[in-house]
Amino acid sequence: MPRILLALGLCAIASPLSAQFKPSAESLEGLYPGKTYSPYAERSFPSQIFWGDTHLHTALSPDAGLFGNTLGLDEAYRFARGEQVTSATGLPVKLGRPLDWLALTDHSDLMGFATDLSKGAAAIVDSDQGRGWYEGFREGGDAAAAAALDAITNFAQGTIDPELLKAYSPGSTAYDSIWDSVIDAAERYNNPGHFTAFISYEWTSLNKGNNLHRNVIMRDNADRARQVSPMVTQPPFGSIDPLDLYQWLENYEEKTGGRVLSLAHNGNLSNGQMFPTEQQYTGAPVDENYVRLRAKWEPLYEVTQIKGDGETHPYLSPDDEFADYETWDAGNLDLTEAKTPEMLKGEYAREALKQGLALEARLGTNPYKFGLLGSTDSHTSLATAEEDNYFGKAANAEPSKTRVSHPFTKTDKGVFEGFELVASGYTGVWAEENTRTAIWDAMARREVYGTTGPRISVRFFGGWDYTMEDLNSRTPAFRGYEKGVPMGGDLRGDAADAPRFMVYALRDPIGANLDRIQIIKGWMDSAGQLHEKVYDVAWSDGREPATDGKLPEVGNTVDVEAANWTNTIGAAELGTVWADPDFDPAESAFYYARVIEIPTPRWVLYDRLRLGAEIPEAAELTGQERAYTSPIWYTPE
Repeated sequence: MPRILLALGLCAIASPLSAQFKPSAESLEGLYPGKTYSPYAERSFPSQIFWGDTHLHTALSPDAGLFGNTLGLDEAYRFARGEQVTSATGLPVKLGRPLDWLALTDHSDLMGFATDLSKGAAAIVDSDQGRGWYEGFREGGDAAAAAALDAITNFAQGTIDPELLKAYSPGSTAYDSIWDSVIDAAERYNNPGHFTAFISYEWTSLNKGNNLHRNVIMRDNADRARQVSPMVTQPPFGSIDPLDLYQWLENYEEKTGGRVLSLAHNGNLSNGQMFPTEQQYTGAPVDENYVRLRAKWEPLYEVTQIKGDGETHPYLSPDDEFADYETWDAGNLDLTEAKTPEMLKGEYAREALKQGLALEARLGTNPYKFGLLGSTDSHTSLATAEEDNYFGKAANAEPSKTRVSHPFTKTDKGVFEGFELVASGYTGVWAEENTRTAIWDAMARREVYGTTGPRISVRFFGGWDYTMEDLNSRTPAFRGYEKGVPMGGDLRGDAADAPRFMVYALRDPIGANLDRIQIIKGWMDSAGQLHEKVYDVAWSDGREPATDGKLPEVGNTVDVEAANWTNTIGAAELGTVWADPDFDPAESAFYYARVIEIPTPRWVLYDRLRLGAEIPEAAELTGQERAYTSPIWYTPE
C-alpha cells in the first residue's frame, strides 16, 4: 500500500515538475553540443551500410546464356533478396544473408541473343551463321560448346552476320522488347526501404580483346529509362570508344532529365589500356577533354571481383607484403597479345590513383579520382561471393568435383586455371536509406567501399582535429562528419600540421577476426615523382613491429582438412586516429584504408570437403580477405 501511494504521489507531481524543469536551448548549452538530448534525433549523415553487387549477368548476356546459364532476371533478383533458387546445373542455392540492393548488368551487345538462340528464333535461324550455331546447340555436348565459342569469337572480332547483328541491336523489335523486360524486372523488384533494384547494363568494349568494359547505372525509374536504348559497341550501331560512351551518358541526362554514372572494371585484363596517361587506345592524346569527361562520368572503380583482385600488383608495389592477392596478370588469353610488365601501370587501381595526381598537375583535372567497390561479375545469375557458398563465374564453373582442376580458360597463349577464380566481391554503401536515390547518391559521392566477400563494417574519416576521445566515444561517426570528411571526400588546406585520419572496423558478425588496418598513401613530390607507402595503423594481439618496421604475421588457425578456422587470433574490432608522419603540405596525396582479416579457407577447400575434389598442388588453400575504402584526397591550396 505505501508503494502504491508513493507511486501515485510521484504521478501527481510529474506534470508540474516537467513543466517547471523543461529545458531550454540555453540550459542545454555547454552540457551537450547537439540540439537535443537524443544524439540520434535529426541525424543528417548516412548511418547504415547497405550491401550489394554492381555487376551480375543473367542468361540474357551472350557469354552467360551461351555457356549454360538458363536463369533469368527473376531468379537473379529473387536470389539476391534471399530466396532459394535452383542453379543452371540443377543445384539448390541460397545466400547466407540477403543483399540489400542489386544492379543487374547484362551486356548491352546481343542482349537476349542467347535465350533466343536456344529457342531457335526466326531472326537467328534465318541467318546461315545463326542456323549453324542453333544446330550445334541442338546437338549438345562438344558441338554446343564449339558453337558457343564460335559465336563469342565472331562477336569479339566483329564478324557477326550484319543482318543478325541488326536484329539484336537497339531499334529492333527483339532488342527493344528485351530492354523493356530488363526495366520491368527492376521496377517489379524495387521495393524502397527493403530492396533496391537498379536499372543498369554493361557496355562491353573490347579493343582487340583488351578489356575496356564499363557498367552503366541509372538513378532513375522506368519512365526515364525507357526513353533511351543502351549503348552497344558493334559498328555501325555503337562504338568501343569510352569517349562515345561519355557522350551517350551526356545525351541520356539531357534527354531524360535523369542521372547516370559508369564504372570500369578488370583493368588487369586491359593490357595497360584501362588507365592511360599519355595516349588513349586510339592514339589520341590524353588531353584536357579526356580527363574532364572521365572524371565527370566515372566516380567509381571495381577493385575486386571473380576475375582477379585489382588493387595493386607486386611488380608495382614491391614493398607491399599484401600486394600479391588473387592476382590475374595475363590478358584475355584467346584475344590479346601477351602481357608485358610495362602494361601493368595502366591496369591497377593504386597506380591509377597515383597517376591521377600527375595528370591533375599537368591538365588541371584528376581523371582517376574514383571510389573503390567490389562486385562479382558472376555470369550465373547468382551473386555469390562467400567462400563456402561459391557458385563460380559461369555455369560451367558451378560446383562440381572437377571445377578446381579443370582450366577455366585455356588457349595456345596460356591458361587460367579453375582454382584461380576468386570468390569476390561485394560493395558496402553508407547511405541514409535503402532506396535508389540514396544508394546512387552515395555512389556518386564515393561514400562506398569494396570487400572480397565478408561484410566488414568500415568507417574512414579525414580532417585535422580528430582525437582518440572521438574514436572512443562509441559514436565516432558524429565527430567524423562534424570535424572532417568521410571516405570519398576532399581535404584542402595550407596548414603545416598533418591531417589526421580516424578509421575503425568491425569484423563480419559471422566471419573472421581482423588482423590489421592499414592506410595506403600515394603522393607526388615537388619534382613530380610519384610515391606510395603502406602504414600499419592498428593491429591485433599486441604484436610489435620488427626492426625493419614490418609487423609480424598474425598467425594461421585454418584446419585445411576440415575447411575451418577459429577466431582465437585477431580482433573483432580495430580502430585508431592516425596522423601522416611524412606529410608535406605542398604535396598532393590520397589515402585509403585496407582492412585485412586473419587467414581463412579459400573455396577450393570446401570443394574438397563436400565434393571430394582433388586440389592441384599450385592452388592457394587459404587467403586473407579484405576491405578497401574509397580514398580521401589532400590537395594543397
